[in-house]
Amino acid sequence: MNHFELFNLPVALDIDSAALKAEFLKLQQQYHPDKAADKDQALIKSSEINQAYKVLSAVDSRAAYLLSLKKQDYHLDQSISDFEFLQDALEIREQLDDAASAEDLSSLKVEVQQWIDGLVREFKIDYEEEDWAEARDTVRKLRFFVKVMADIDKAEDRFLDDDSFDLDDDF
Repeated sequence: MNHFELFNLPVALDIDSAALKAEFLKLQQQYHPDKAADKDQALIKSSEINQAYKVLSAVDSRAAYLLSLKKQDYHLDQSISDFEFLQDALEIREQLDDAASAEDLSSLKVEVQQWIDGLVREFKIDYEEEDWAEARDTVRKLRFFVKVMADIDKAEDRFLDDDSFDLDDDF
């Protein structure tokens, strides 16, 4: 059974996140080790459910998983060799490093989301056309931008924490 079947979802890049989460919670409850007669088996199943959920919940890992189902997921850890992309990626990283406020991050977040959306569209075309080399390259780029988005979220949290901290606050 593949991850999509486990969660009763179509094998596709676009999935219903709410349905994924609902099915995840249902399965976690069903296979919870505290409720099972065979705790070892339930622990294994629960771990498999967690791993499948983690893979399907992020667009980059979901795309890589789709490639793995087609036996086309090799060399995903190779470096990106698209020079133009690398220049753009470097500029975005520099913008993140230079961000001085949550507002700076907000505009960067919009730009990064546009990159992700474009790469998702590109992956769908590559996947449908079975252009596996391009699909793998697109997954590498998606992974980069999903990581950048996570870093933006962390930086936003730091700015928000700093803004909400006041030495006069009562503890």
